[in-house]
Amino acid sequence: MHNHNEEAAFMADIKEAAPEMVSAFFGFDKAVFSKSNGNLDLATRELIAVGVAVTTQCPFCIEDHARRAIKAGASKADVAESVMVAAALRAGGGVTHGWKAMKAMTEND
Repeated sequence: MHNHNEEAAFMADIKEAAPEMVSAFFGFDKAVFSKSNGNLDLATRELIAVGVAVTTQCPFCIEDHARRAIKAGASKADVAESVMVAAALRAGGGVTHGWKAMKAMTEND
């Protein structure tokens, strides 16, 4: 299992090996989650982040962005809804990829 706290120390190695890229990444992240940027309010952006984190299955991003969504003004129900929207899209992707299986069977007839 991934141990976030222990493995986060290796961020120093990434910073050392690719300092400009790391700086750009953190600058981008800061801009995306700034209260003063964009048309979407911060709570909405954090709820989107929760949904994306659920689909990418990053437990640390899920926890971080759920907390940040609440801090930005989202409710527990808002976070739950973003989780369910992500789950619906993930399930929908499974169904639509299932079409490939059905198509493959017809092509072999």
